[in-house]
Amino acid sequence: MDFLLLLPLALVALWIARARQQQRRIAILARYLSGHDIEKHIETLSQGYSRALGESDPARSEQVWGVLRGTEEVLCRQVRKLAEDFAGVQPTATRVSKFPIWLPRSPALDRSFDMREALRIHARGICRAVEEQVAAPKDRAFAILAEMLLMQHTCHWYCRSKSVASARMLARHRTSYEQLVGAVLPQTRQEYLGLVA
Repeated sequence: MDFLLLLPLALVALWIARARQQQRRIAILARYLSGHDIEKHIETLSQGYSRALGESDPARSEQVWGVLRGTEEVLCRQVRKLAEDFAGVQPTATRVSKFPIWLPRSPALDRSFDMREALRIHARGICRAVEEQVAAPKDRAFAILAEMLLMQHTCHWYCRSKSVASARMLARHRTSYEQLVGAVLPQTRQEYLGLVA
């Protein structure tokens, strides 16, 4: 009988702790993102790639690709700067649970990764994809888009949980987490899976 009384209290306490942690993490990430236009550049590139791929006139398509190059380079610089700035966050605030749902952190359940390292991996991946000049524009755009979306997934994972991040990716982009990891550049995939697996 006592257990049945304690269970709802424990669940409420767990829910409150989870909500507080999510608010802290959202505030931390928002503070570091606020100095950059990363989200705006991701949106610009996503729409621009769709437009360039939909152009029937090759000359017009090439013009759109050319305009997007500047945005890609700015995104690369800003993501690198974000990773550098975020490196200064206290290590206790950068641990991310590898479990699909949020669980309170405890030494017995410490299966986590460091968000600071994840952002460094994403910065290298995005910049590698941006600097890739030998790929066809369509393949290059696909790689950059995959790298950007994987970074977004990791940010949602940091703020909420892996399950929530994966559900958002599926709902907004009709892409599963597994498809996303499979679409990034091989070096990014290797580094990322080495960190989060």
